[in-house]
Amino acid sequence: MGKLVVSLDGVVIKEVQITKDKTTLGRRPYNDIVIDNLAVSGEHAVLQMVGQDVFIDDLNSTNGTYINGKAVKKQLLAHNDTVEIGKYKIKYLVDEGNDYEKTMIMAPGQMNLGQPRPAPMGGMHTPPPFGSASLGLQASIKVLSGAAAGREVTLTKVVTTIGKPGVQVASITKRPSGYVIAHVEGAARPSLNGVTLVADTAPLKSGDMIELAGTQMQFVQG
Repeated sequence: MGKLVVSLDGVVIKEVQITKDKTTLGRRPYNDIVIDNLAVSGEHAVLQMVGQDVFIDDLNSTNGTYINGKAVKKQLLAHNDTVEIGKYKIKYLVDEGNDYEKTMIMAPGQMNLGQPRPAPMGGMHTPPPFGSASLGLQASIKVLSGAAAGREVTLTKVVTTIGKPGVQVASITKRPSGYVIAHVEGAARPSLNGVTLVADTAPLKSGDMIELAGTQMQFVQG
């Protein structure tokens, strides 16, 4: 079965298995794959599965759909093809490997950190702090407010997503140089140490405070 790995500036923010005959992609929250970015049309493209083949159709989007740098209207996807929509890159893979953890969701009043449950968004990763010497250190997210206050989850995967789908979602990604946080979904962006995240990604260091969907968390490493 094929899957799509969505990334922004080299940071993987979600992974989606293609399991339906039609998988829609766009900015509106009712799409199967939601990319909350103004460069993405409300209903941007649709992936259609025909037997073992997957085709992508551009739905007359404003900014177009590109595959490996070439604008397309409809095309059969091949393993390792890269679909480009705005600044986002979506890698199509047909292997069965899965390096990503399921999304961790903060439901109203609590955060499912201990036992992540499947969600429309893809998994999260978490890398160690910046600098080669810090790469071996363990990193985790500690919940400071809400019903899950006091719980702590170790970041063992490459990408970890946190938040409430359709409201506010962020990802924490493990890079060779350290961990970074990225805004994934929602009109409101997460805040880092009391400052709203403006850039697409921001580096994390031990002790950083994150506020997302009304829940306060702390990034801890060491």
